[in-house]
Amino acid sequence: MYKDKVVVICGPTASGKTALSIELAKQTNGEIISSDSMQIYKDMDIGTAKPTEEEMQGIKHYLLDIVFPNERYSVADYKKDAKKTIKEVLSKGKLPIIVRRDRLIYR
Repeated sequence: MYKDKVVVICGPTASGKTALSIELAKQTNGEIISSDSMQIYKDMDIGTAKPTEEEMQGIKHYLLDIVFPNERYSVADYKKDAKKTIKEVLSKGKLPIIVRRDRLIYR
């Protein structure tokens, strides 16, 4: 149904991305792919705004808690994993929803 379509939601921490992505996933038969550089780490829940099981409301989330902090994991590794995950979600006829925390840069 969602052949080659991907939604990206990005914004600063505490801007409502999690709630928006979950509501969108419910309405569109979507699944959420995290694109946050800190949420990939296991056991680093404080300070990462990682959604709780309750907040996920039964919506499948990917690329959370996938490596330990002492393990090497590069942007190239993330790109490979993200592409594989997007294909997996699309193959199930679901909409991939990538959620990204942006940091504001002031000049």
